[in-house]
Amino acid sequence: MKPIPSPPELSPLKPATQPLWLRFSHWVNALAALVMMFSGWRIYDASPIFNGIAIPRALTLGGWLGGALQWHFATMWLLVGNGVFYIALNLGSGRGVKKLFPIRATDVALDLIATLRGKLSHVDLQQYNSVQKLAYVVVIADIMVLVLSGFAIWKSVQFPLLREALVGYDNARIVHFCAMTVMAAFVVIHTAMVVVVPRSLLMMLRGR
Repeated sequence: MKPIPSPPELSPLKPATQPLWLRFSHWVNALAALVMMFSGWRIYDASPIFNGIAIPRALTLGGWLGGALQWHFATMWLLVGNGVFYIALNLGSGRGVKKLFPIRATDVALDLIATLRGKLSHVDLQQYNSVQKLAYVVVIADIMVLVLSGFAIWKSVQFPLLREALVGYDNARIVHFCAMTVMAAFVVIHTAMVVVVPRSLLMMLRGR
């Protein structure tokens, strides 16, 4: 009588490339950033900083100044809380340093040239290229500038040192607007890269 063959061993499920906490904070941050940006543009239109620069009403949120301010202030706390959560877990797990550093100018230049020529490899999405590393570090720093300059505008009297560090209230508004422009540029480029490499969207949805 032939021995009954043992059942094949099941291969263990591979751990998620993007952990759940990262995916959660990514989508919360995406939602908060968009709401802040669109409502911020409505607030800007109510009191423009630069003559001749106005945001089309279709790209704004809130309908009127009071509504835009309500959206902006409510979402601000979501952005700040999620940002603290994201940075704390990245630093605590060591993932942030491992994934985003080092950043070398030579590598950034080579990867940028390869990107512009359409020859940058996207085979291994677990590894960020140098352009991605720089972009993510810049946008993290940019959001910090947005939050700090926003507080300097919102609570100018309560935070005099912050206001003076930004060279006054009016300059804080300029810094805030410029930081918002950087974030808008990141959103556009980031979305374009997702279109080019749709697997990156699936990874951020299911983790692998």
